[in-house]
Amino acid sequence: MLSPIDSDIAQAKTLDTKFYLSETLFQESKEKIFSACWHFLDDTDKVKESGQVLPLTLLPDFIDEPLLISHDKNQQLHCLSNVCTHRGNLLIEKPCKLNDIRCKYHGRRFHLDGKFLSMPEFKEVKNFPSPSDNLHALPLFTWGKLLFTSLGNKFKAEDFLKPMIDRVSWLPLDRLVFRADRSKDYVLDANWALYCENYLEGFHIPFVHAGLNSVIDYGNYAVELYRYSNLQIGIAKDGESVFDIPSTSPDYGKKIAGYYFWVFPNMMFNFYPWGLSINVVKPMGVTKTKVSFLSYVFDESKLNQGAGADLHTVEMEDEEVVLNVQKGIRSKFYTHGRYSVTREQGTHHFHQLITEFMK
Repeated sequence: MLSPIDSDIAQAKTLDTKFYLSETLFQESKEKIFSACWHFLDDTDKVKESGQVLPLTLLPDFIDEPLLISHDKNQQLHCLSNVCTHRGNLLIEKPCKLNDIRCKYHGRRFHLDGKFLSMPEFKEVKNFPSPSDNLHALPLFTWGKLLFTSLGNKFKAEDFLKPMIDRVSWLPLDRLVFRADRSKDYVLDANWALYCENYLEGFHIPFVHAGLNSVIDYGNYAVELYRYSNLQIGIAKDGESVFDIPSTSPDYGKKIAGYYFWVFPNMMFNFYPWGLSINVVKPMGVTKTKVSFLSYVFDESKLNQGAGADLHTVEMEDEEVVLNVQKGIRSKFYTHGRYSVTREQGTHHFHQLITEFMK
């Protein structure tokens, strides 16, 4: 059991180190945290035509849930289980275009919306078909081209995403184009939560990121907290690349170099004048994590400028720190720290959510 985090940041102690080291707590977090929350899947460009089907695995080596996104004949998108309701065979192995979904094991067929269609040699089976013979349908939330789902039904997508959607709705998100050449996976030997904590505060920027610090005005770095997300705003120094913010935005007149949205538990949406870098933090073990950097561009002319110019260098600098923290928290002399009231509101918020979900 984790001790709750004091809501008064000036009084609070940080999360107990056992969360980053315990296999039991790691396994419990699958259901208590990750299965309850919302997750980024992919983008609509992969399934923009009727009949297209895209197989996905939600958080491989952790949740490891086989899913698929389908585009049916009525131009509707669906997120479905990718597991046949007969004997559990995986249905779709690679992106394809189909009239219906057919299991290669015994020939069971489904409509593209997941409804049962037919099954050979089942005429004698009583009370068949039933609703349980349909593919399980998951909620699917679409924001522009971005697709999200949840394994649970406790929360709505808006509970997690609405503050971000409202804040940057003026951006041309319909023009986002995925760039595989600017996307990359990083694997590090550290707990997923330590990686998130590092992201959630700008406190370390002057000490760790010399390049980023040269374009960001650290003194005006700001943090805003929401129920299941938070926002860090990077203000640019004079002469650096910034957003052209419309008068309808609450940020009109500010020299913003980057909007850094974190969505509990493991999604980061980094908006730059050139586009969006989505970072998905994927637990693989108690002390092993994959971080997927997914780049979406809407203005090529602003690439390689400002706060989002050299994401790889910033990542390497962050990883060095996170790896050292993972080693340090094994010490018998360390179990808790304290928070900077002015600089670590995001980390405090994150720790509160972890203990709330892990009850």
